[in-house]
Amino acid sequence: MKSTFISVFAVAAAFGGAASAQDRIAFEYWYGLGGYLGEVVAQTCDRFNESQDTYQITCVSQDGYATAVQNTIAAFRAGKHPTIVQSYDAGTADLMMSGEFYPVQQMMADFNIEIDWDNYFPGISNYYAASTGELISMPFNSSTPVMYYNIDDFAAAGIDTPPATWEAFEEALRALESAQPEKCNYGYAPSTWVDLEQFSMAHGIPVASKNNGYDGLDAEYVYNTTQHVKHMEDIKRWLDEGLLEIKTSQGGINSRDAFAQNQCSIYFGSIASHATVHASAVDGLNWDVAMIPVYEGFERTNTVVGGASLWVLSGKTEDEYRGAAEYLKFLATPEEEKFWVSNTGYIPVTKAAFEQLTAEGFYDNAPYKGREVAMKSLTYTDPTPLTRGIRLGGFIQARAEWVAEVEAALAGQKTMQEALDTAVARSNEVLRRFERTYRGKQLP
Repeated sequence: MKSTFISVFAVAAAFGGAASAQDRIAFEYWYGLGGYLGEVVAQTCDRFNESQDTYQITCVSQDGYATAVQNTIAAFRAGKHPTIVQSYDAGTADLMMSGEFYPVQQMMADFNIEIDWDNYFPGISNYYAASTGELISMPFNSSTPVMYYNIDDFAAAGIDTPPATWEAFEEALRALESAQPEKCNYGYAPSTWVDLEQFSMAHGIPVASKNNGYDGLDAEYVYNTTQHVKHMEDIKRWLDEGLLEIKTSQGGINSRDAFAQNQCSIYFGSIASHATVHASAVDGLNWDVAMIPVYEGFERTNTVVGGASLWVLSGKTEDEYRGAAEYLKFLATPEEEKFWVSNTGYIPVTKAAFEQLTAEGFYDNAPYKGREVAMKSLTYTDPTPLTRGIRLGGFIQARAEWVAEVEAALAGQKTMQEALDTAVARSNEVLRRFERTYRGKQLP
């Protein structure tokens, strides 16, 4: 892989090649999900192997998206990279510019495999598509954020419906504080994905210029000049007033588990956590989910996909590519989409699968009831140039800059405006290095 692409990530030790079953064409798939969700990924591999006798996919968890990409990059040097890698949304621009991939839509056409690409939700497919609309990677585990809330706590505080605006959300926090002063109202963990990226999508405001990077490598971050500043200032104020508590793994229990253990009444997170909350909730926890709020005066727009997609990498044989194509075709069947969403909290990536599940009453009862809220959020409006996603190089590092500065502001070391100004300045330096690396080139 190009040295310029390698420099984007820290190089980690590469994994070796896969063992093949006798008389089968073997190929490898490295995935980032770990824990229970990783186990379900492994099940999709077993199901594929059991469904036919021509190919043998070997699937290896890297126990983290960043690790999956790092190990893949390192493996390129030794020619031992996998045929498929699961890469998260933040790495999309870097992978696109590397050129070391086989566009999935082109691959399927080359092997005469028919996929109805128009069947994919635009809010999902746009994130992984070239400017021509061609899918470069295969949408897979897709999610969007929601607000998790405790129904009984809301009722005790006189809150009839989950707040749809941030102004109403603050009122809800105050009502919860009055009704249950001993309990955590809102378990908060700084998250660029929720607080910056999806917040900006839902409000139809930019994270960066050039339509969030889609229109050129010379984009610049601008979120220190938008409604995002007020939102982060509000979060800091709520912290100072005791209306929320920081809940991160570093400090003990994280915000999701604090909610599931009935320690906090609210938390914001991926719909993919829906199954985990069900599995880990204390007995009697009465909860639901709602779309993330928007500020008064803003018309709500669609949120976008999070999670990851499947990239087919360069430098493999025709047989390995055919196997990869068959596996992706297998995942795209309605039966396998249903298996995936039934056993995880992720949402369907195709309209047909969602319509079928809805018709079957999938979302009518626990443990699946509520997951349709994510689909409502994702499809609330048609994607606009500002709400189709984010296409910025070095985005992983930019996320880290935001987190570091926001944590400093929450600790009282600087104002939130100062923190966001610094994060933007440092992140723009990342963009300029990325632009120089690919001078004279354009995003696909």
